[in-house]
Amino acid sequence: MTHADLLTAGLKGVFCGINYPPSALGPQNFATKSNRFWRALHRAGFTDVELSSQQDRRLLQYGYGITASVPRATRRAEELSVAEIRHARPAFEARIRHYAPRAIAFLGKRALAAMLGRSDVPWGLQPEPFASVPTWVLPNPSGR
Repeated sequence: MTHADLLTAGLKGVFCGINYPPSALGPQNFATKSNRFWRALHRAGFTDVELSSQQDRRLLQYGYGITASVPRATRRAEELSVAEIRHARPAFEARIRHYAPRAIAFLGKRALAAMLGRSDVPWGLQPEPFASVPTWVLPNPSGR
């Protein structure tokens, strides 16, 4: 588990970003002011209060975790090539199998599409699981 991962066994779900935040932004997930992750999570009913990025570890108390599909920290997801995302798949898939959440939600289409070698994937529940876990694709909450 990296410093930005929030993972433990038995989670209801894991939200998966494409990359980790640069260390200059701190270890918190979805910490930029323009990112709507914490607000969307609360409004969708995953939490009973709107958490802040500084409270990200509290998400585990609700039964949810956070990870990234590619282990490299970047300022922008566009800094990751399709080849780098594909190369990250075996380790990422092993991590998901290890923690075995009941569901995984990719935030945005790019990582899952690249890992599956497809040009696109549909929104919502995917027809096939990823790492034996029911898989969703949700909009990316980034303000960019």
